[in-house]
Amino acid sequence: MEIPLEIAFEGLEPSETVAARVRQEASKLEHFYHRITSCRVVIDKPHQHHQKGNAFYVRIHVTLPGGGDVIVSKDPGHRRSHSDVYNAIHDAFAAAKRQLQDAMRKRQLRTRHREALPPGIIAKIYPYEGYGLIAGPGGRDLYFDRDSVADGAFENLEAGQEVVFSETVGEHGAQAVAVRVIAPRRVH
Repeated sequence: MEIPLEIAFEGLEPSETVAARVRQEASKLEHFYHRITSCRVVIDKPHQHHQKGNAFYVRIHVTLPGGGDVIVSKDPGHRRSHSDVYNAIHDAFAAAKRQLQDAMRKRQLRTRHREALPPGIIAKIYPYEGYGLIAGPGGRDLYFDRDSVADGAFENLEAGQEVVFSETVGEHGAQAVAVRVIAPRRVH
């Protein structure tokens, strides 16, 4: 991060162990997407209510280069798990990661029209399981699934076909998205 992580406590005393957990979760988030500019986390424990218990609210604001910030405000609602500050922190960072993945996908879809997409070859296809592997540049195999193929054309894919794609980081590492078959050239 360009700007150091900010941690604020509202309605409760600052705790080094809670701050350490926030730093750990923020580090995982930065490892997932290394271009994060800044991150501010607020741990809030509003006035105690007998009906809702001692629930914690966690707010996260992640700043990304070029805009498209990720903002999470995790209201515990009726979740009893948020009476534990560590569960509330974990849930908020999990939501931030999901929003970050969505922001990355949208950004890649916008840039795919501006940049030349890398070519690859369908190395393996598992039609019944709904996924396949693309032999990409540099000999890397990239995972893709049915939802990653443009125009719903997953069923038409065959091993050996040439494709173009965008690359993103998913739950299990690098994967291909916006996969499109390169149309065979017609001979006139």
